[in-house]
Amino acid sequence: MKRVALYPGSFDPMTHGHLSIIHRGLKTFDGLVVAIANNSKKTPLFSVEERKEMILTAIGHDPRVEVDSFQGLMVDYAKRRGISIVLRGLRAVSDFEYEFQLANMNRKLDPTVDTVFMMTGEDYFYISSQLVREVASLGGNLEGLVPEPVAEALRGKFVKTSKEQP
Repeated sequence: MKRVALYPGSFDPMTHGHLSIIHRGLKTFDGLVVAIANNSKKTPLFSVEERKEMILTAIGHDPRVEVDSFQGLMVDYAKRRGISIVLRGLRAVSDFEYEFQLANMNRKLDPTVDTVFMMTGEDYFYISSQLVREVASLGGNLEGLVPEPVAEALRGKFVKTSKEQP
């Protein structure tokens, strides 16, 4: 029986930290479902389809990884997919506090769902999608923060934005 874990997140955009968790997760699990959370209350920089394509490109279309999206409660999505293990990356102590709360709430909502935490690699612990978007918006160097196709997509988004402004 294959052990498949769910790796949920916004991935807006995909970073080297996310990629590290995926590669390391594949050493522990037979497969991963990278699930893009589609939150209607947030305004993402990239559409769900753009994020899916960036993730697939970054992982080299690895057949052990499925990229999907969901709306609503993650535990409901996990149940629909028959997945009982959630993989989450941790960067710092502040991440742990939030993730600990989230894991316990998910367990309260569905006791069959367990969360496995994986520390982000030391090279990536400072990277967040929010910081990457900010660096990109200001024209900063994205090397080492995101895969090159993601950097290109970010530059494309912010070139458009800067051209639109007076």
